[in-house]
Amino acid sequence: MSNKYLEMDLLRFTTAGSVDDGKSTLIGRLLYDSKSIFQDQMEAIETASQKKGEEKVNLALLTDGLRAEREQGITIDVAYRYFATPNRKFIIADTPGHIQYTRNMVTGASTANLAIILVDARNGIVEQTRRHSFIASLLGIPHIIYCINKMDLVDYDEQHYEKIKAELVGFSAKLRTKDFRFIPISALNGDNVVNRSKNMPWYEGSTLLHTLENIHIASDHNHIDCRLPVQYVVRPQKDEYHDFRGYAGRIAGGVFKTGDEVTVLPSGFQSKIKSIETFNGTIDEAYAPMSVTVTLEDDIDISRGDMIVRPKNQPNVTQDVEIMLCWMSENPLVNRGKYTIKHTSKEARCMIKDVQYKVDINTLHRLENDNQIQCNDIAKVTLRITQPFFADKYKDNRNTGSVILIDEATNNTVGAGMIV
Repeated sequence: MSNKYLEMDLLRFTTAGSVDDGKSTLIGRLLYDSKSIFQDQMEAIETASQKKGEEKVNLALLTDGLRAEREQGITIDVAYRYFATPNRKFIIADTPGHIQYTRNMVTGASTANLAIILVDARNGIVEQTRRHSFIASLLGIPHIIYCINKMDLVDYDEQHYEKIKAELVGFSAKLRTKDFRFIPISALNGDNVVNRSKNMPWYEGSTLLHTLENIHIASDHNHIDCRLPVQYVVRPQKDEYHDFRGYAGRIAGGVFKTGDEVTVLPSGFQSKIKSIETFNGTIDEAYAPMSVTVTLEDDIDISRGDMIVRPKNQPNVTQDVEIMLCWMSENPLVNRGKYTIKHTSKEARCMIKDVQYKVDINTLHRLENDNQIQCNDIAKVTLRITQPFFADKYKDNRNTGSVILIDEATNNTVGAGMIV
């Protein structure tokens, strides 16, 4: 594998939309038209399509991996697919459209740079369009592409597309995301997915793949606030590295350079960066989201869960945090209940101090008297944590601004939270 391939940009994107809007077909079309599937995969879905008595090859079968999904023709779990073009590598999270799988959408979207939200050209904006746009915005996804799909079923009509686009522009003005794009497509026939559509000469914008290849994502990471959560202390038991002590982790924000002054939290001790080591050797500077091992000029007691930051740019050190919580468990949230909380590489116990309000995802209104938080609900809650956490606001840094809650009895992840 060439170095060029390893160094290529990686774009993570998620697909969302209502049931039967054609998400899986769209991804199948992307993979098929960009020549990113193997011959045996193609033959397998051709055979499966024939068995189901379908006239065309059903490209949705490429991503619907669960047997129950193929039988029902819907997506249930998050399916991840990898593909690459000469310009960029991609990881796709194909997420379900049903209301009862909102938590799966949160899982797929939490690390995405971009969300593709499908809108059926016949139906326009529906409840799930609002729900998924709100969740994408809540999760801080920087770019949203609305694909108005099934244009073939409205005779590729420009006025029809412009009417839906105007509605979407009005609705999305309320959201936090700033970069919105609109593309009229037919996933079934391949119009404007990889190749330009001959049926829509009135559309002068880019195809979906061209947009995905060229959208600017380098500035999506926070390169201002330096944050290195320590995951592991490296002490090789070899004579040649007898005195080596390095602190390994994935940079969650900012740029670190050799010679930089740093502060270690929670102790507050200061030192300077002596060297930055990577798998490929020593480097002079490192930035998010690189994985590195840092050595310091002074011997300081540092352990997993500590954080290396800049002396004059530190996160908020607190034991009380307010979060927007997406509840993922079949068991309802227990007010005043105790849970394990994970934040970067740190783990502690916490208590649900207060449920402030629940969000009505369809209207985006606050339900202030409703503190019954069930599966797939989103609510604003206050947590009390047993030890100080080094937290940034989620809107400033998605890595240091997110937490997960774990049920202590079952060890299941029951909630995902964004610090506000």
